[in-house]
Amino acid sequence: MRATKAIIHLENFSHNLNEIKKCLSAETKMCVAVKADAYGHGAVKCAQVAEKQGAAFLAVATVEEGAELRAAGIKTPILMLSLCAPEEIPEAVANDITPFVFDEEYALLFDAEVLRQNKKDYCVHIAVDTGMGRIGVYENEAASLAGKISLCKGIKLGGMATHLAVSDSVTASSVEYTKNQFEKFKRAIENVKKEGIDPGICHCANSAATLAFPEFHLDMVRPGIITYGYYADEVDREYLKSRNIDVDLKPVMTVETSVCAVRDVFKGESVGYGRTWCAEENTKVGVLTAGYADGILRNYSSSGVKISVNGKLYPICGRICMDQFMINLGKDGENGTVKRWDKAVIFGAEEDGALLTADDIARLTGTISYEVTCCISKRVRRIFINS
Repeated sequence: MRATKAIIHLENFSHNLNEIKKCLSAETKMCVAVKADAYGHGAVKCAQVAEKQGAAFLAVATVEEGAELRAAGIKTPILMLSLCAPEEIPEAVANDITPFVFDEEYALLFDAEVLRQNKKDYCVHIAVDTGMGRIGVYENEAASLAGKISLCKGIKLGGMATHLAVSDSVTASSVEYTKNQFEKFKRAIENVKKEGIDPGICHCANSAATLAFPEFHLDMVRPGIITYGYYADEVDREYLKSRNIDVDLKPVMTVETSVCAVRDVFKGESVGYGRTWCAEENTKVGVLTAGYADGILRNYSSSGVKISVNGKLYPICGRICMDQFMINLGKDGENGTVKRWDKAVIFGAEEDGALLTADDIARLTGTISYEVTCCISKRVRRIFINS
C-alpha cells in the first residue's frame, strides 16, 4: 500500500458535531455540509456519521454528490446548494435531492420533472440574495416566487435560505454587513408569511454564524468547515473564548507520507525544478513520496511550510514536484535523526504526529483551510478510523 495516505478520524468528526450541538437549542436542526467529498474527508463515511448523529439535512453542491449518498444508502434529506443544468434535473428528482430555486423558470423545470416522475409534495427551498451576489431572489421578490411555487402541482415550498458573505470576519464593518444581511433575510421571510404562505425551514447560519451569531440560528444551521475541525477564519477559538463561547474542535484529517530517500547535497548544489533552492552548506535532503498530484500544492514551495518527521519540523526545499518533494534535514540528516522510510506528516491531528494543521498551512500559503483539505486528491488513499 502506498505510504501517502489521509487518515480520517471519524471519532473527531463525531466529536465536532457534538461540540456544535452544544451551541444550539434543542429545536434547531443541523444541515451538515458534505459537499466536495466532505471537504476532502470522504462524503459517504462522513454522511453516515452525521446521519447517526441526527442531522436533519446533508448539503451537497452537485446532483452527482447527492446521488452518491443515495447509492450508499443515505436516507437523510439532501439539500443541493448550487444550481444544476436542466439535463441533471431528472436525476436530482429521482434521488429526492432538495434544490435551491430563485426564479420561476428553474422552479417550473423541477415542477415538470416531479410531475413526470409521479411524485408529490416535492420540497424546494427559495434562495434569497441578501448580499452574497451569487444566487438568490432579492428580498422584495421572495413573496412573488413563493406565490408561484404555491400554484405548482408537483413542488412545494419547504424552506428559505440565504448565505452570509463575511460572517467569518470580526471587523466592525463586516459584523454590520452580516447583521444587515440577516435583517434582509428576515424581511424576505416576513413578506412570504404576509401572503399567507408557510416559508418552511428558514436557515442562514454557516460555520462562523453558527458559533458567533446564535440569534441567526432560526430553524436550522449549516455548519461546514467546523465539522472537520477548523474554525472559520477570524471566528477562531480565541475570539470565541473572548465571547465566553467554548467550542473545542479537533482536526479530522491527517495527511502523511514517507521519506523514501536521504541524500547528500553539497554546498552550492541545487534541488528541484528551476534550481530555486541551493544548499548554503553541505547538508542532507529527504525525498518524500507525495506531490502536487496528491494535493501538496506547488505554492507550498518556499512558503515556510515545514514537514513533521519524528516530532520535529523540517523546511521544504526546492519546488514541489508532481509526485515527490524534498525537505532539508540539515544536521539531523548527518546524525541519523531522520532515516529512510520514516513517516512524514504534512498536516493534521496531534495524535498522528502532526505539528502543523491545515490552518497553519493556509496562513503560510495565503489561502484557507477549506482549500487545503479539499485539494487532497483522490489518488491519496483515505483510511477511516472510528476510535
